[in-house]
Amino acid sequence: MPVGSAQGLRVTDAVTDDTPTMATVVDTGQQGTTEEVVRVEPVIRDGRLYIDADVDFELSPELQDVVYKGIPLYFTVDVEIRSTRWWWFDKTIVDANQTWRVTYNALTRQWRVGSGELLLPESSLNEALASLRHIRGWAVAPVSDFDKNTELYGRMRLRLDTSLLTRPFQVDAMNRRAWTLSTPWKNFTFSISDAEHQP
Repeated sequence: MPVGSAQGLRVTDAVTDDTPTMATVVDTGQQGTTEEVVRVEPVIRDGRLYIDADVDFELSPELQDVVYKGIPLYFTVDVEIRSTRWWWFDKTIVDANQTWRVTYNALTRQWRVGSGELLLPESSLNEALASLRHIRGWAVAPVSDFDKNTELYGRMRLRLDTSLLTRPFQVDAMNRRAWTLSTPWKNFTFSISDAEHQP
């Protein structure tokens, strides 16, 4: 799936030449689950590695009821990238995560979603969750951290982060299956060409 902004990333399964293109995701996740990371695309831009991803998930009725009452929900995305070393353990290059907060103000009937202190207004729960379902431009590392023309192995997941809830809800989450929302890890492979490795 060639993408102009990702020149230098090579398909690493069924490769027949060194034509730069978008990394191909290798899906080894569990099948038949409600939540899953559908697509992961590593993208090189301005000397950094960015992650674009699409995630399928829905909130249970109980979680919807909680967030409509004004209790914020926290979703954390984890990504790991490593390279193999035949003489030693695999080298972990990226071990990053980012947390999004989804909130609802019952008085103004306004949704907000964002990471850190920046929360953007949205008009509905579905629009607020769209930022998590379609992750774009997540900068995870400078390109200089990676060896060029080397196969890299990554994996990614999204999870409801109950550790950030207030304590009463943390206890409730431990005892209720409805609070369990987590995708399986999605595996992907890619490599970075000489051209994209330049700062």
